[in-house]
Amino acid sequence: MRIDRYDEDRNLLLPLLALADDSETQIATYISRGEMLVARDGDLIVGHLQLLETGDAGVFELKSMAVDEARQREGIGYCLVKAAIARCRLRNGRRLMVSTATADTGNLRFYQRQGFRMSRIVRDAFTRSNGYQEGATIDGIPLRDQVFLELELTD
Repeated sequence: MRIDRYDEDRNLLLPLLALADDSETQIATYISRGEMLVARDGDLIVGHLQLLETGDAGVFELKSMAVDEARQREGIGYCLVKAAIARCRLRNGRRLMVSTATADTGNLRFYQRQGFRMSRIVRDAFTRSNGYQEGATIDGIPLRDQVFLELELTD
């Protein structure tokens, strides 16, 4: 397994981006932005992570990340996040933020296990006007609110 910067056609990563975000509308707004990292097993791309600058000095956003469903729970996501942290630190990053649905308890566990802490909630972020299906759920929990988590990168 290796993590590489990805400079090819990002549309080829759409199946992975769709695993991370249910809104094609939202994906279209950010697919071309920032830096894309991929996890490769040989020539096969099995995961991605998109890293953006936020406009605040030293603050980066982990915008999108997913691992092929058949390869989840193998530590690939962990390796992608560690690579993103290293890249942020090389760029004098002091904080890395990520957001996810409050309903996605799996994502919340994943990020908290890596040291991220909750910082704020945006109510009603997953609406039809933002490209999300009305009445959507994650494990029976209504998809409504978005939570931001942050990881301090300085010691």
